[in-house]
Amino acid sequence: MIGRRSFLLMGAAVAMPSVVRAQTGIRIAVLTPGPTQWSQAIFTSELERLGRRVGDGFAIDVVSAAGRLDRLTRLATDIADRRPQVIVAVNTPATRAMASATRTIPIVAGIVGDPIGAGFAKTLSKPGGNITGVSNLSGNMTSKRTAILLELVPGASRIALFLHPDDPIKVPQLRDIEAQSGNLGIETRAFPMRSEAELPRALDTARAWKAQGLVRLAGQAFAIGAATARLATEWRLPSMMTQRSDVAAGGLVSYFADHKELWRRAAAQVDAILKGQAPGELPFEQPRRFELVVNIKTARLLGLTIPPSVLVSADEVIE
Repeated sequence: MIGRRSFLLMGAAVAMPSVVRAQTGIRIAVLTPGPTQWSQAIFTSELERLGRRVGDGFAIDVVSAAGRLDRLTRLATDIADRRPQVIVAVNTPATRAMASATRTIPIVAGIVGDPIGAGFAKTLSKPGGNITGVSNLSGNMTSKRTAILLELVPGASRIALFLHPDDPIKVPQLRDIEAQSGNLGIETRAFPMRSEAELPRALDTARAWKAQGLVRLAGQAFAIGAATARLATEWRLPSMMTQRSDVAAGGLVSYFADHKELWRRAAAQVDAILKGQAPGELPFEQPRRFELVVNIKTARLLGLTIPPSVLVSADEVIE
């Protein structure tokens, strides 16, 4: 049972003192598929910069499904029943659950892949309804990310796609890479997994298929990104990941929107709504910056040479 003053965090405990001295009784609820998808420190730091310090009447209540997407509908209903001033829904599955639970409480969608395709916005400039947010454009980036991997693994023709089978954002990503596979000269195959326990089987199947590279799609496989990167390299499979920490864990390369920037902008949208802006009038924002990170040590282990063009473009090179 979720308590009267705070929401239950499913999984890892997150104790968040709540709330701004000048404004009492303001409560933000956060629904996240798992703790690793939610960038608490960046979000709250930006709110503090905007004058909204957690404590003394300004509360942020976090609810996590602990990686269980089937829990999101019930948790979303519980949140809507509590009537917070603003709800932050992390990623596409949580936003979809919150959109079904309330059509009146303002929702800021945190880092979704395809807001129009998912039905969250009529247009990016004027979403309409009770939802706005930030998009990482993941629905349109799979072919670009794959093309970068192919620069590092020239001649590769079979690319394994690792994904979470229940995540709706897999659909536009698969559509994007299927449309460009011919131009890229590759064959792709999807390998679904819901947990880290399923990784060895997926890697074994990919190797039996003679995959020459791995692209981890955006979405709920995010929670096992570091393990995917580490094991892929151990199994001598060059990997394209979605965040720096995956590359630091042993992955070959990552290319994705700068999520730190997006969480700061999501916090600014929450602030604007609390000041009276209607979410349907706030533009659904897109990333302005993308990060390319390369691991030189992993490249050497895999017998690969990083082209100068990639090294020059990289935001960070991990030795």
